[in-house]
Amino acid sequence: MNRRTLLHAAVAAAVSLPLAFSAIAQTWPGKAIKWVNPFPAGGGTDVFARPIAGKIGASLGQTVYIENLGGAAGTLGAGVAAKAVPDGYTFFVGAIHHTIAESLYLKRGYKLEEDFVPITVLAFVPNVLVVHPKLGIKTVDEFVKYAKANPGKLNYGSAGSGASHHMAAELFKRLAGIDMVHVPYKGVGPMMQDLLGGQVDLCFDSLSSSSPQIKAGKLIPLAITSATRSPAFPDLPTMAEAGYKGFEVTTWYALWGIKATPQPIIDKMYAETVKALNDPDIRKIWETQGATVGGMPPKEFGTFISSEIAKWGKVVKESNIKIDN
Repeated sequence: MNRRTLLHAAVAAAVSLPLAFSAIAQTWPGKAIKWVNPFPAGGGTDVFARPIAGKIGASLGQTVYIENLGGAAGTLGAGVAAKAVPDGYTFFVGAIHHTIAESLYLKRGYKLEEDFVPITVLAFVPNVLVVHPKLGIKTVDEFVKYAKANPGKLNYGSAGSGASHHMAAELFKRLAGIDMVHVPYKGVGPMMQDLLGGQVDLCFDSLSSSSPQIKAGKLIPLAITSATRSPAFPDLPTMAEAGYKGFEVTTWYALWGIKATPQPIIDKMYAETVKALNDPDIRKIWETQGATVGGMPPKEFGTFISSEIAKWGKVVKESNIKIDN
């Protein structure tokens, strides 16, 4: 094959690729769609991903199912998703943890801004400081006094090193001048089991996953980490009101496509996600979880991701935390 023939073949391939993508988009979806959730079932990501996936599946006429691949604070599942075929049948549903991981995990096997296409945020949820009832603590002030009187004896759980629970606790340790031991898990589900069992003492958990336990009296909430009080728990003070101004951590959950997924499919998934987020049933679920509905456009979400990576990169650097996984 001569040079001219090779050139013609390359041009033909370049022209046919968009046409092929266009044809795929017109017939999409022709089968079930997978959302990779890089955390075990039962955590905050599940709480918001499953109802949305159900609504989108019903609208598209195809099943949208969740595949849980927990481990390494969500980086293991993210790495698997990043290598998926970009045919519009695999998406990635992640969280704030993945912007933290960009500076914390040295060997992720993927890059968030290079291997994924931002679609939109599903929900914004404040974190809440919860403790096991065995401690007999009711306020942040009591908690700090207890921690200072018992340095290194309190342990806090997280969904994994680098998860927002971890970083929030590290920030609070520095602000309050206390010493606590970090116990990382492979997701919120297993962490919550041990927290309820008293194997760990506390957590800066997402309000979505702690809310049922708080209402059942199984966990004691001390303060919310958002700038304002949560409508779901109006009597619960913010960390600022508890004396720690500037301490604000909001967990968010979001949807990405795989790099090179045809743009028409990304656009369609965004439109379907926003449609689902505006559904009264979804809004009611979000409200009961103390969450704010997402839906920001992909470009705006991409800018938000960059700002979060920069923000948490600074925190990681100041905390001198590195994980060589």
